[in-house]
Amino acid sequence: MTAIQVDGLRKSYGDFTAVRDVSFEVAQGEIFALLGRNGAGKTTTVEVLAGFQAPDEGTVRVLGLDPVRDRAAVRRSSGIMLQEAGFFPDLTVAQTVDAWRDFVAAPRPRDEALGLAGLDAKAGTRVRQLSGGEKRRLDLALAILSRPDVLFLDEPTTGMDPRARRDTWEVILDLARQGTTILLTTHYLEEAQHLASSMVIMDRGTVVAGGGMAETLAAQTGRVAFELPPSVGLRDLPLPGATPEGDLAVYRVPDPDLAAHTLLDWAAGRGLRLRDLEVRTATLEDLFLDLATDERSETDSEKEVV
Repeated sequence: MTAIQVDGLRKSYGDFTAVRDVSFEVAQGEIFALLGRNGAGKTTTVEVLAGFQAPDEGTVRVLGLDPVRDRAAVRRSSGIMLQEAGFFPDLTVAQTVDAWRDFVAAPRPRDEALGLAGLDAKAGTRVRQLSGGEKRRLDLALAILSRPDVLFLDEPTTGMDPRARRDTWEVILDLARQGTTILLTTHYLEEAQHLASSMVIMDRGTVVAGGGMAETLAAQTGRVAFELPPSVGLRDLPLPGATPEGDLAVYRVPDPDLAAHTLLDWAAGRGLRLRDLEVRTATLEDLFLDLATDERSETDSEKEVV
């Protein structure tokens, strides 16, 4: 079952088009990552899905409902964690959750929400005394109060320390296991790769890549890198295509395990050692770098034409 459907979405502000012809679907219970650089159009897309903005063109549905026309129904079934939320600084964490519960039908108990967000020990702390990461966790506690069927998370772990970030990942995964559909934006590519089963990457308002996370990354090239042995040059290596990165020789290849095996056999036959050997499959970071390289090449080509 499709929980979120976006088809041909376009949204402009005056002469500036923030989102153009964006389409994707999110299945029920799926964690979906909406990725891209600052200004790519991610937040605008989330705001349209949440009903804060009306699309100029295209169709948007959340649980089969129009987020603008059926705004009340969508709000009852969804939760949202924006990049910035307004809190009353002199209220305690517990008082903030209690105040928010008054606006939610059948909310979670306060202690349950604080426990899920890892804020049990901060219940009596005033909001102004919280760190940036703790305020993000309070945002999360408020977003999940209503036990939403769909949850929008805009940069959910910004400002968190590594332990809090990992704990928050477990909360998000557990919510998905319980059937909650989650759409998240994040600049932490490791986070997106760890959590999401599908994704799209946006740039300048359009979708430039997307699909299943595993399938998309499997189609990218992996990386093999090592320190060149003394007196060995790139031309001496048994495989073509190595590029220098400082003291390292680097291969970008479809099958990094096979390339590494060939290189190790070659080195062993010559009594050489490949120091600092790194062998890994493609990551989201690799995909981002490839897209950035393609974009620079297109820009350079445009300049040459001009």
